[in-house]
Amino acid sequence: MADYIPPTLDWVRDQVALYEGSGGTEGSTLRDTGMPCIIVTHMGNQTGGIRKIPLMRVRVDNSYVLVGSYGGRPKNPVWVYNLRANGDVEIRDKTEVSKMRVREVTDEPERQRLWDASAAVFPPYSDYQAKAERRIPVFIAEPV
Repeated sequence: MADYIPPTLDWVRDQVALYEGSGGTEGSTLRDTGMPCIIVTHMGNQTGGIRKIPLMRVRVDNSYVLVGSYGGRPKNPVWVYNLRANGDVEIRDKTEVSKMRVREVTDEPERQRLWDASAAVFPPYSDYQAKAERRIPVFIAEPV
């Protein structure tokens, strides 16, 4: 079994610790936004370690949309490369934990539908894309 490697950013590490440590009864809203979030547990593509990241909760049907916005920064967040290398994840949505398979969405109509759903839940995504010099990656996590 791989070792857990905690996030390097203090607020991310604290969010994951609160969410996971409480079994999902606390920490299910992202930081100071008050917006619902999930925890995505995945494998580091270089370290082979277990990684956990809180992401906005965007639910479409029985799946989750994962948006690699990184606040509109020039580079993708590291988890994007991890998911591209290994799409097997576990998602914690409050007290419910599910094994899921992630794929990057490249089909334009599907991507637009999922982007629109994501921006409806978290409108700043549109601002992030406007300032980013990259196309923000969109993934869908589907039940196994």
